[in-house]
Amino acid sequence: MSDNDTKKPTGDAQPPPKGAPTDTPAAKIGPEPSNPPAGAKLDNPPAAASGPTGTPPPKPPSGPPPKPAPKNPGFITATIDGKEVVVKPGTNMIEAAKAVGSDIPYYCYHPRLSIAANCRICLIEASNAPKMVPACQTPMAEGQVVKTTTPKVKEQQRAVMEFLLLNHPVDCSICDQAGECKLQDYYMKYDYRPSRLEGTKALKNKRKVLGPRVVIDQERCIMCTRCVRVMNEVAKEPQLGVFGRGSHERIDVFPGSELSSNYSLNTVDVCPVGALLSRDFRFKARAWFLSATPSVCTGCSRGCTTYVDWMSQDSYRYRPRENEAINKSWMCDEGRLTYKYLNLGRVLQAQVGRRANRAGEAVPVTTRKEAVQAAAKALRSVQGSKQLAVLASPLASNEDLLAGLNFAKSTLGVSTVYVGGRASGPADHFLMTADKNPNRKGLELIAKGLGLKLETFDALTTALKAGTVKALYAIGTEVPGNVDAFAEAAGQLDVFVAQAFTESAITAQATVLLPASVPVEDEGSFVQQDGIIQRFRKAYPPKGDVVPGWEWVRELTRELGGESTWKRAVDVWRELAGKVAEFAEFNWEKASPADREKPGINPLPAGADGRPAGYREFGTPRVRGI
Repeated sequence: MSDNDTKKPTGDAQPPPKGAPTDTPAAKIGPEPSNPPAGAKLDNPPAAASGPTGTPPPKPPSGPPPKPAPKNPGFITATIDGKEVVVKPGTNMIEAAKAVGSDIPYYCYHPRLSIAANCRICLIEASNAPKMVPACQTPMAEGQVVKTTTPKVKEQQRAVMEFLLLNHPVDCSICDQAGECKLQDYYMKYDYRPSRLEGTKALKNKRKVLGPRVVIDQERCIMCTRCVRVMNEVAKEPQLGVFGRGSHERIDVFPGSELSSNYSLNTVDVCPVGALLSRDFRFKARAWFLSATPSVCTGCSRGCTTYVDWMSQDSYRYRPRENEAINKSWMCDEGRLTYKYLNLGRVLQAQVGRRANRAGEAVPVTTRKEAVQAAAKALRSVQGSKQLAVLASPLASNEDLLAGLNFAKSTLGVSTVYVGGRASGPADHFLMTADKNPNRKGLELIAKGLGLKLETFDALTTALKAGTVKALYAIGTEVPGNVDAFAEAAGQLDVFVAQAFTESAITAQATVLLPASVPVEDEGSFVQQDGIIQRFRKAYPPKGDVVPGWEWVRELTRELGGESTWKRAVDVWRELAGKVAEFAEFNWEKASPADREKPGINPLPAGADGRPAGYREFGTPRVRGI
């Protein structure tokens, strides 16, 4: 049989074979086209015949049919659990599902880390895949249909939970992660069945110290490798690795080294179970006894956005809070541990008279009014004098500085302010800065707005030695120089009125000591080094006689014959922030961090992954209160 005999007619005209007459049936393949009426439009017009010298007809495109045009150009439109979702190209299924209220469980996935896809609990069904796919690793596709609640998916989730719990120790009662553990949450939601394991569990090291701040319980680890990726990709210090195989695989440090990075405690944050624990927080408090309040780290001028976790009137830890512009999801270890000054060595009672003078101990004041009267009397004697100096600490909030510096200029009559604060320290490659003061930028902006000149702390010590300064009003007693040397110089002052957080050799020399609140005891704001203004909220009431710095200024102003009606920190901001041009665009009320927006104390339950524990899986939490 010839090739011509095997070809199927295509409807296109073919050239006649050699020697064949043009009017024979073999020269025409296909039905004879009929002549349409004049003006009629053909749905399928016949192809034009091509002769030996004509152009060959175009070939139909090979491969699959072209994809349909996107419903929303520039975005992906798909369906998840019967709900339409529109997301950016490249968005994975976990993030897309959150947009429509569907919850896909995960352990190894973290939005700021590379994708590992090794826990397998996020497998779901997709219309363009024959098998279940990992939601963390799979981007959404146009027209895709995703199902996260089918019986097949639910059985997969149950099976993964059973696998993860095969060798996991049942020590929730002594585990620090209990109450904020995703393994507990997911067991209750996706498994909730007794173990079918026969025989003993695989045993590993339960208390291995990885470094100065982190300890690991290798039996609890589910090998999600989040911690390894944090050290490799975020801290850029690959100090952790995966060792062993199978059931004996473990997270550990490399031989001869330790987890010494300044970002090691971020591994504790991202650990979804109780494997990695902070040596500082371990066994200090149960998660369900803690409350969380949005705050700002005061460890350096970076001003990392945080939660402060607290119980009663004590702070227990700082945790990073999401802020794309400043710290994203991370914090340095040094900043985390600065919470301790909120609790220890606090000035809790107002005092009149030096505690370390030759006359003996200071006399505690029984009422705030007596302390204010003593301070006002002392300052009145040097009001407007060139012998009076003002020391301002960049640890104070914007509201305390606005009130204090305005009081210094308008009531005390000074034109120069000396800058105190913590001494500079080491910086690193990521978040930690050399300036260890959270509000130096705010102090500079406020002084500029009020028309005050700033001088260095060294200039103040020089003036004290020269005897040109005989009286000092201090808004914070932190100093960047030698504390004992400054305390000795302060002991020679005739008047030394100090608003202070923490007891020191300097506060012992104050003629009038006024206990001031720390950031967790009042609401307010800081300006971090890049000029970003951040609000922090009040966590718990102050202890003892402690009140905010602006409140001491209000009382002193009244005692010296002025008027002040401030009742909250926001009142100070509304009245005085207009004098600082850089504060004009900041809306103090609307820039509030995520919390229940009402005056006073509004605690949220704490949670290790940045979300309050009660909001993780089961709706509105039961708030403990005070």
